[in-house]
Amino acid sequence: MDDMILADDVDVGDVIVLPGAEDPDLVSRVRLGQGRLIFTVASASSDSPDEEERPVKLTATVHLRKRGRDIAR
Repeated sequence: MDDMILADDVDVGDVIVLPGAEDPDLVSRVRLGQGRLIFTVASASSDSPDEEERPVKLTATVHLRKRGRDIAR
């Protein structure tokens, strides 16, 4: 199940699909920097525990697809 959400609705632990991407990413950190949201993400579909995390910068108005359901809320 995918839901369309705004970037400012993303929390740590969410699995999202970034604009222009096919594969989902797991969000491990969310912070604000220079008027943008900075997510630290790694591939959610990789079997490798050594998957490299990478920063992604987005404005709060960017729409993302969120996978699954949020069990923390």
